[in-house]
Amino acid sequence: MSWRDKYKKAAVGIYKHKSTGSFYAEKKIQGKVYNKTFSNLYDAKKWRKHFDGISAEPKTEDLVAEYSTLKHVWETMQKVHFPTLATSTKAIWKRRYSMLQNLEHLTMDKITPSKITSWVNHWVKIFSSEDYQSSGRGKAGRCNMNNELNMFVTIFNWYKESEQFEKEALHLTCPVKKKHRKLGFIKPVPDKKKQIDLNHAFVFFDCLKPLYADLAMMQFYCAGRVGEIAGLQWSNIDLANRRMMIKHTCIWDMSHKTFIELKPFPKNREPRPVFITDEIYEVLKRREAFRLPANDFVFHVDGFPLNYCTIQLNYREAQRKGNLPYSGTHILRHGMAKLARKVGGGLDAVIAMTGHRDLKLADHYSTCNEDDQKEFSQKIMQHIRQARKTDTEENEVSFNNVVSLSSFKSGTHN
Repeated sequence: MSWRDKYKKAAVGIYKHKSTGSFYAEKKIQGKVYNKTFSNLYDAKKWRKHFDGISAEPKTEDLVAEYSTLKHVWETMQKVHFPTLATSTKAIWKRRYSMLQNLEHLTMDKITPSKITSWVNHWVKIFSSEDYQSSGRGKAGRCNMNNELNMFVTIFNWYKESEQFEKEALHLTCPVKKKHRKLGFIKPVPDKKKQIDLNHAFVFFDCLKPLYADLAMMQFYCAGRVGEIAGLQWSNIDLANRRMMIKHTCIWDMSHKTFIELKPFPKNREPRPVFITDEIYEVLKRREAFRLPANDFVFHVDGFPLNYCTIQLNYREAQRKGNLPYSGTHILRHGMAKLARKVGGGLDAVIAMTGHRDLKLADHYSTCNEDDQKEFSQKIMQHIRQARKTDTEENEVSFNNVVSLSSFKSGTHN
């Protein structure tokens, strides 16, 4: 006997129980069946007319799980999570998401490992094509799909942890697997030095104009991000007690690389105290001569904050002039992180200088490079040479006191 035998039809989607007189209403929304029992027909009809699928439990036996599309998750993430991010981070994420638009029509449960595989293969085929490779500088430099795969993982992790999707995401697992990074390989990443060494750093400073030399020195000595040093404020500097706070950050437009605003906290939202060494003190004393009333910027041009495009231009010119094998503005932060690990002997020294909050990032910034391999290999080879030399000397037999057999027989050995 089915449940319908106990009811008689009262209206479209509404059934009246033959014994109790209660009304059972059903409504199907986007493949999901909802139901509810009412004491009168009026309420049952009202529920059928206005219910939107939000406030009732679905009928379990007929339930087809409803999941949000990637597009909806991404749009919600921008509304809820993006206000907490740095401007540059938001711009980078939006750029990386553009290639995920091929998947955004799919619901999150339909984005399976096989779908990710098809998506990766699609883009690898495009980026490996002759037309793309001959398209010129920039785009043709594509080496792998790691950034886009990481972007999807970031979105998925936020989706799993967010309150907006906590119920529907509960049983889903991330579809991005290790194999997808291997499938996403296009060509080797170009060899690029990220950590400027000490000697090259001073060559770099000498090749810069005075303002940008001071900026670069301060960035190196503080192991700071260029935006933090460009945003350094006199109100956060105590020369008498040799203490300053890295507290503000310059925000630049990513398209034109011009100054937008001064953010009142650094990237990780934690102000960082810095001891003013003699070298930093000298830089600040030089900048004091350019201090202007009602202007709190340590580094400025006629009272205006520095633009990133100008910093970049001056850094590039100095790198070219000094014939230095580096590019970008982040090499100074990487370089000091490496130096801190070498001098301090561990990651604690790196964290103290850079302000990183986790060991993984500190290790990434200060990891061994080609110069270390050269230094350590020379030391090891020197040790091997010395060991072999000592071993040879110890095993060498001296023949000075040995009498030959012919001399002994002839009696000439005396």
